[in-house]
Parts: sequence; C-alpha cells; structure tokens
Amino acid sequence: MSENNKTKEYSNGEITIIWDASKCIHSGNCVRSLPKVYDPKAKPWIKIENASTEELKKQIATCPHGALSWK
Repeated sequence: MSENNKTKEYSNGEITIIWDASKCIHSGNCVRSLPKVYDPKAKPWIKIENASTEELKKQIATCPHGALSWK
C-alpha cells in the first residue's frame, strides 16, 4: 500500500485498479457485481485478471464513494 497505507494498486497490464481504503464504506457493490474479482476474504482481495477491462471500468463507476478508481 502507498500514501500512508491507505491505497493499493492492482494491475493486469492494461488497467490498474486503485483501492483507497480511507474512502471505502464497504457497500459491497464491487463484490456483488464482480464476485470473481472482488473477494474480501482472499489475499489479494482483488483478482483483476478475472474480468475484462470494460467490465472492471463499469463496475468501478458504481463505487459510491470513489474508493475504487482506475488508470
């Protein structure tokens, strides 16, 4: 994690997901929409390779407080 251990990045070479723990309200949108990618019980909890870049972008757009973003 970076920025005082509040953000973590996950990349597949095409897209990088940035998770900001300080913004996460644990709404569960990510887990419900892409359970093969987001598994809070697993390490790492984001398995970016289990969805297409477009699927990831669409899901990230539903994050209510911007805890998930991409570059």
